[in-house]
Amino acid sequence: MESTNVWNIVLIGMSGAGKSTLGVKLATALGMDFVDTDIIIQQHEGRTLQEVMDQEGMEYFMRIEEELVSGVQLSHCVIATGGSVIYSEKAMVNLKQIGFIMYLHVPYEEIEKRITNLTTRGIVYRRGNNLREIYEERVPLYMKYSDITINCDNKDTEQCVREMKEEWTRFDT
Repeated sequence: MESTNVWNIVLIGMSGAGKSTLGVKLATALGMDFVDTDIIIQQHEGRTLQEVMDQEGMEYFMRIEEELVSGVQLSHCVIATGGSVIYSEKAMVNLKQIGFIMYLHVPYEEIEKRITNLTTRGIVYRRGNNLREIYEERVPLYMKYSDITINCDNKDTEQCVREMKEEWTRFDT
């Protein structure tokens, strides 16, 4: 893929990794728009992610997420995705075609501190799975689909954004 075809930065990673927070700051720093696919889903459904999962189930949510994300056609945006988007190859193929994918890696222990209630956070998971199992299942998928991993361990927001900007500049030249 040539960088001239890529006009978006796509952020993937666990819930609680900071995709939305860092994404807004990165978009501002680069003069790009910011889009959160979770908000696209919520607007489409007219309810929160957790309400969709509680009322319709995980399979329905994942089907809607795949449909909406695989149809996204944006340009000059930082796109924050939901943590479960990596379960859809179709969605990830589309994101890869329209963007440079950055995996925001945060160690499990930090994610555990940030996510206080798994059952109300709007996180896709199979009943009976705990946060560690979800994390361990997803990390290899984030790595598989990413173009670059940004290690956000022990870094403040500004440090992470600076590193993301540097990687984008390196890629986009």
